[in-house]
Amino acid sequence: MSSIAARLRAAGLRDVRDDNTTRAAYSADASLYRVVPEAVAFPASAAEVALAVGAARELGVPVTARGAGTSVAGNAIGPGLVLDLSRHLHGILDVDPAARLARVQPGVVLADLQRAARVHGLRFGPDPSTHSRCTIGGMVGNDACGSRALGYGRTADNVEALRLVTGTGDELFASRGAGGPQTDGFAAGVADLRSVVGDSLAVLRTEFGRFGRQVSGYALHNLLPENGFDLTRALVGSEGTLGVLTEVTVRLVAEPAERVLVALGFDDIIAAAEATPTVLEYGPTACEGLDARIVDVVRRRRGAAAVPNLPQGAAWLLVELPGESRPELLDRARELAASVDALEARVIDDIEQSAALWRIREDGAGLAGRAPSGAPAWAGWEDAAVPPTALAAYLKEFEELVRRNGLTHMPFGHFGDGCVHTRLDFALRNEGGVDSMRDFLVEAAGLVVRYGGSLSGEHGDGRARSELLPIMYSAEALRTMAAVKHVFDPDGVLNPGVLVEPAPLVGALRMTSSLPLLRQVGFAYPEDGGDFAEAVHRCTGVGKCRVTASSGGTVMCPSYVATREEKDSTRGRARVLQEMVNGQLIDGWHSPAVHEALDLCLSCKGCATDCPTGVDMATWKSEVLHQTYRRRLRPLSHYSLGRLPRWARMASRAPAVVNRLSRVPGLQRLLFAVAGIDAHRSAPDFPAETFRSWFENRDRNGGAAEVFLYVDSFTDLFTPEVGKAMVTVLEAAGYRVGLTPREACCGLTWISTGQLDQAKKILGRTIDSLSRSTGALPIVGIEPSCTAALRHDAVRLVPGDVTREVAARVVTLAELLADHPSWTPPDMSDLQVVAQPHCHHHAVMGWEADAALLARAGVHVERVGGCCGLAGNFGMERGHYDVSVAVAGQQLLPAIDRSGPGAVVLADGFSCRTQVHDLAHRPAVHLAQFIAQRLAAPQ
Repeated sequence: MSSIAARLRAAGLRDVRDDNTTRAAYSADASLYRVVPEAVAFPASAAEVALAVGAARELGVPVTARGAGTSVAGNAIGPGLVLDLSRHLHGILDVDPAARLARVQPGVVLADLQRAARVHGLRFGPDPSTHSRCTIGGMVGNDACGSRALGYGRTADNVEALRLVTGTGDELFASRGAGGPQTDGFAAGVADLRSVVGDSLAVLRTEFGRFGRQVSGYALHNLLPENGFDLTRALVGSEGTLGVLTEVTVRLVAEPAERVLVALGFDDIIAAAEATPTVLEYGPTACEGLDARIVDVVRRRRGAAAVPNLPQGAAWLLVELPGESRPELLDRARELAASVDALEARVIDDIEQSAALWRIREDGAGLAGRAPSGAPAWAGWEDAAVPPTALAAYLKEFEELVRRNGLTHMPFGHFGDGCVHTRLDFALRNEGGVDSMRDFLVEAAGLVVRYGGSLSGEHGDGRARSELLPIMYSAEALRTMAAVKHVFDPDGVLNPGVLVEPAPLVGALRMTSSLPLLRQVGFAYPEDGGDFAEAVHRCTGVGKCRVTASSGGTVMCPSYVATREEKDSTRGRARVLQEMVNGQLIDGWHSPAVHEALDLCLSCKGCATDCPTGVDMATWKSEVLHQTYRRRLRPLSHYSLGRLPRWARMASRAPAVVNRLSRVPGLQRLLFAVAGIDAHRSAPDFPAETFRSWFENRDRNGGAAEVFLYVDSFTDLFTPEVGKAMVTVLEAAGYRVGLTPREACCGLTWISTGQLDQAKKILGRTIDSLSRSTGALPIVGIEPSCTAALRHDAVRLVPGDVTREVAARVVTLAELLADHPSWTPPDMSDLQVVAQPHCHHHAVMGWEADAALLARAGVHVERVGGCCGLAGNFGMERGHYDVSVAVAGQQLLPAIDRSGPGAVVLADGFSCRTQVHDLAHRPAVHLAQFIAQRLAAPQ
């Protein structure tokens, strides 16, 4: 037990942890650094914050405040006590629409504040790309800006008042009221601060606040007499080195009545930068640069449909214009398009297309996590800014610097503010790679300073750039910053190593390693060179898995949404696995910390598509289970649920007997206890006739099959009515239907429980069987998880040309019908649907074809985001029931409750339909059943 953890517990702080799972989960943020904390505390009040800072100061333990942990510069990690302000201090205390002010705790997520303000037609102006999960406290910490800083300014421009605990333990209130800046508390410190300012007037006037995105260093120009000694603004951007926030009052602004997006295409990113000054003449709220290299990643990972039709070019400016009149705004947009020397311009007046483009831009940091070379791309020089008039010249020289050093990257950013984001493929694992990175950063710093710029334009300096500040500031300026730091934190306990007395920028780097335990892995990891360590380091920490209000088009991360625990997020789990592969804090596959972190992973695969870095936690969990239990005694559920197709096949031979036995009082409970199944769950009935038996006994028209139905165990043995509906729909569409061979099993249940040796054997036989028996014809999946296993898992477990050929022919019903030249769905415009896409369907196949089919049929659809919570074996296993129900309660159950009694619940997944039946007591149908019912109804 750590000394600081024991001290805080003894003092009454309720939530303090120093276990290895928690320490691993908080060992990194979104930067390239790794610093394992001694302990993590989760204060629930301002008093607990003060208690924690006081105890740490007495013990000489460093304190690092943390919000969502999305810092790209390494300013949210530390070796001592990490204070997670997001878990309990997330209240919106007051919204005053008349005064246009909101008072919040520091852990409030920006998106939650925006929802509260939107009711009044207001918003908080700055909106960084992490707006869906970043906290207000974190935004204050690094003076966040975002895409719309052109219209609304930086966070410093939008903060009215701050309450904080200084490094001395004093409470300080600083505000910018109508009567001018004011302070309350910390009187002696404020007096000392005035003295420091009085001795440094010249340097503050000449070196600080030179242009809009000068975020590096402290914002000390705000303390000048002519600026009213505005301590509130000066504290913004101090990166947790001067105090720990307990409350923030922010200014709100009115939303414009209308917005329109103009996309401008250029030959390259430098040409886009050259056009930026012209764009700024039109008063945009945003002017964002986007390179084709990032757009290509989206197309490869999510399909061409994920990218709207952009203008011709290899780089683009996305320009947002605000206005009160739609016609006037469209006229101004067309005038802008005509005035810029672009290859092509397009006014995008479609809300969905605009949203898709903004999503690509917001995911930039994650999408750029792999460089064009295919190697990992690292932060470190991801946030430089220059005055916009110098942007093109700076970028031209920077591109040459990148090329000269043999690096590749994908630039993007807030071009209207002169801010460029990128990640670079530093070869950190190579001999001399770390030194080469340092040399590059020093040269890049000199370049940006030569153009009058800032090392950081919004991310802060953190561990990544603080050592480079002497390149940007004079010795006198650095001494002034150190003097300010000493006033607020004389013992140096607040976020040491950041800004003042900086940590080495190449110290504590978070790099991949390949221990011997990683050499024999179950999956192929083709995108990562077969290297499990490389795979788990895909997570760069952007934290999109912490989004708690998912839209209808996202799933990740259901367990975090249910528990709000970092260890239960995709990122938290990745951090634990990263610690496992480097072998210092966590010892191997069998470590309790690894299994604690992975226990509540639903294996939903949502992260495989929703995480912009391409994390696939379901695959990694299967790998861990495989390595842990290979040739060892397994958990009971692995033998029962993990081998369910075998047991179900046996039971289907005497369905009536099995059904009667399952209803004998006490027998089901006993069987569930032996099988490791939660007692709250119910056992499905076995039908009198399997789907295969029905199909083989029915009257059929002659002729060879034109499509093959992939008959999974769930359809065949539990829900033959779904298979019958598939046959009805396919035959109505004019297809002759055949069934895949009986031995063709996808091995899904073996995969999800980590029985990969057996899964490989099963899939090997299946691929061979399907290759020989189905020719070149489409193989239509019925159960989404089994369809996804054939398309995704098979090529990673039994790689090869034959597997890829078979996987390429596996389609969903909606995909098949979308390619039918003459098929049209029946008119279903009178129907309301609540649709729960299966998570694997969303992640692997995508639900777009299903959505398009329903739209063609005129169905009114509410698409549910998130996961149903059952997720195959997860929700059936003992100990997972409460989380399973909590996940369902996030989106699925409320959507069903909102729907009228006549609404249809559409769920292709067997587990999804089971969860709806058990928890909502409503029937749910497969898409095939939904269509077949209308085909059978009188027209």
